[in-house]
Amino acid sequence: MRSLILLVLPILCCIGARATRVTGIVRDEKGNVLPYSSILIKGTTRGVTAGGDGRYSIELSPGQHILVCQYVGYQREEKSVTVGADELVVDFRLSPLQLSMAEVVVRPGGEDPAYAIIRHAIKKRRDYENPLDSFTCEAYIKTLMRTRGLPKRILGQKIQESDKKDMGVDSAGKGIIFLSESLTKVAFKRPDRIKLEVLSGRQSGSNGYGFSIPTFINFYKNNVAVLGDQLNPRGFVSPIADAALAYYRYKFLGSYFEDGKEINEIQVIPRRKYEPLFSGKIDIIDGEWRIHSLDLRLLRESQLEILDTLEIKQIHAPVGAAAASGATGRSGEVWLVKSQVIYFTFNILGIDAVGNFLNVYNNYDVAPVFRRRYFNNVLIRYDTAGNRKTKAYWDSIRPLPLEPDEKINYVIRDSIYRYSQDSMGTKRNRDSLLKRQGPVKAGQLLIGGFNRSDFRQPRPMRYSMEGLLPNVSYNTVEGINLTVAGRIGKRLRGGGGDLSFSPHFRYGFNNHLFNAWGELTLDRRSFSREGEEISSSRQSWTLAGGRRVAQYNPDNPISEVVNALYTLLRGRNYMKIYESRFAELRSATRFDNGMRLNIKTLYEDRRPLENTTYYSFVKPSSRAFTGNYPWEIPIAPQLVVPHQALVTTVDLEYQPGQRFIEYPNRKVSIGSKYPTFTIGYAKGWEVLGSDVNFDKWSFSVRDAMNFRLRGELRYRFSIGGFLNANSVYLPDYQHFNGNQTLVASEYLNSFQVAPYYANSTTENFYATAHLEHHFNGFLTNKIPLFRRLNWHLVGGGNAFYVNGSEHYEEMFWGLENIFKLLRVDVVASWRDGRYWETGVRVGFGGLLGGGRGQR
Repeated sequence: MRSLILLVLPILCCIGARATRVTGIVRDEKGNVLPYSSILIKGTTRGVTAGGDGRYSIELSPGQHILVCQYVGYQREEKSVTVGADELVVDFRLSPLQLSMAEVVVRPGGEDPAYAIIRHAIKKRRDYENPLDSFTCEAYIKTLMRTRGLPKRILGQKIQESDKKDMGVDSAGKGIIFLSESLTKVAFKRPDRIKLEVLSGRQSGSNGYGFSIPTFINFYKNNVAVLGDQLNPRGFVSPIADAALAYYRYKFLGSYFEDGKEINEIQVIPRRKYEPLFSGKIDIIDGEWRIHSLDLRLLRESQLEILDTLEIKQIHAPVGAAAASGATGRSGEVWLVKSQVIYFTFNILGIDAVGNFLNVYNNYDVAPVFRRRYFNNVLIRYDTAGNRKTKAYWDSIRPLPLEPDEKINYVIRDSIYRYSQDSMGTKRNRDSLLKRQGPVKAGQLLIGGFNRSDFRQPRPMRYSMEGLLPNVSYNTVEGINLTVAGRIGKRLRGGGGDLSFSPHFRYGFNNHLFNAWGELTLDRRSFSREGEEISSSRQSWTLAGGRRVAQYNPDNPISEVVNALYTLLRGRNYMKIYESRFAELRSATRFDNGMRLNIKTLYEDRRPLENTTYYSFVKPSSRAFTGNYPWEIPIAPQLVVPHQALVTTVDLEYQPGQRFIEYPNRKVSIGSKYPTFTIGYAKGWEVLGSDVNFDKWSFSVRDAMNFRLRGELRYRFSIGGFLNANSVYLPDYQHFNGNQTLVASEYLNSFQVAPYYANSTTENFYATAHLEHHFNGFLTNKIPLFRRLNWHLVGGGNAFYVNGSEHYEEMFWGLENIFKLLRVDVVASWRDGRYWETGVRVGFGGLLGGGRGQR
């Protein structure tokens, strides 16, 4: 009997201590649901958030508890509940805030009392920006995106019913296209150390982790970053920034009381349109001057990119010892964000969608103890079993219930995914995939190219081919020429890496030369784990060879397409090429610390080529075709002779302070706040019949510095020269990438109106500088009417210096983000102290353009 009692007693204790589920719905006075309301357990840091349908669910231990329900713009409601063994239903019905204006008197011409409140909040901003030396918490993150409509075609491609099914939408194009949730541990330590540990994550219809990074939005910062820099690289001005009074107008709406604290509600109004400013409401606690809650919006006229609208709702709450004791207003009380919802809408290419990011912060620890070296170069770490949690696990940790269509989405899409994985290797599935892939179509063969797979698991063969017409070109050496390029690849057994072969075939219809070359590449990843530390590196080896044509400047300063257009339309043959019969071995290694090492040994049998045609759509002008060699170099004719070259180059690139995302089987670099340094060395060997003998070195540094409201500065500086120039031929010269076409060349690596080869050198020292400032809407947003275009100012300069004997400078001003894609510059240049040339250059720059020229 005693043994039986001892066996049963622990079970009874577990049953007695089991939590009871409390559920309910949050509505307003009219019965409308209040989505994503916050429900807290008074006196603790625990809480949950209602779903989009207003329903919530929370587990409480037996006993007496007080539930506090909050929603921005509504009066908080508290309910006392007695928890026993049976589940409880506790609904909330919130009333709109009844704001008191009784003691506020605003005389005609007097200042609104909101300004005094905001001034107090600005003075306290720094105290509340990072109120704790360190803390940890858990963040539940839920991301939902659903379409309200889809176009019939996207970029000319028809959306098939099967595509809609894969996306998870109905025949009308409506439905959930992305759904994920995750639980992430957040750790912070002053001054700026952060670590995120993704404990679990799931994404509907896949085995991914979903969107598992909390969207931290700190309105105590002067400049508020919202979802990274892509929405606006300038950031947005906080309503309580140091200079906020110059950007915003304020209106006092009234006050209300909670737990004996008077809370002031203030309307935030931008002073000007087309500035990165919020509008909406912010609630400030009187006397403490901290944020209680807020509801702020961004629109297109707030310089919001990509999205049409974005709304942020936050509820702040006390955390730590002060909160646990239930004390309010005590010295040392700390408030942090408890819940945050970001609503967004967009309509891109006819895809009309809405969505939200929900963050719920729980289990704050305001006095954590971190183990040694806890904060290292890994910013985000994913648990090895984080994407394999069960449904029961998610039901137990989720702080809000799923909505009905979310449950259906998980069930259907997860079932489809599991079926596809289970049937991956079956003949029936392979036949289905091959049928869906379909035969190669004429349009793909001629224009778009194609990618195909044989779907033989577990290591399918993949092959692709570029479209033929985009690879048709014209130059004065080959006339019309056609390049056929493809790729075939397969994963090796036993983790041996990925092996691929890329063949190229080129034929010149005027000089009747057929060139063929290929590249065999092996890509390998290495990964090791020792305790919680992992090491990850990547290496590729490439063996290439054959016969090809190459530009005398290996950086290819002019693209074949641009050269063909200028040859046919303007009678100018800027591209200079030679024939290369070559063999090459190169390796590229990325080490665990982010350092990159590239080594290449190239043997070339170089042969000059002659012009064979001077055909052009226009009659020859005074600017006739030139010979197929860098004629700007006085001694070039002496160097345009057949010769052999054996050259080894080594490049080492390193960016200090790199941070990483650590996945269960790899590490991914996410950059650093420091510049990137590159050291290069090239050696020409006079052995094995090679005719070259030189030593060349280089050093460069580049970076992009974001000054937020005042734009972004990008630069690239380099120095170098020849230590030995005993025998150097044109392809091995130090070239300064020039450009003599309307189409801009690569920004930060070229000189936009300089000649292509006139400045090429073998001197023992040179220096280059490239600098440009992207104002990102600063200044242009103050020009009436023009600011509606959202075009941005860009300016800067490029220069090089060679041994004091020659130098070149150019300065440019332009506009970018034209149609979100284009950039136009006016460039003026000086050569050796004398005015040289002014030109206009058109390239890609802006939200979609990415700041690129021709490459």
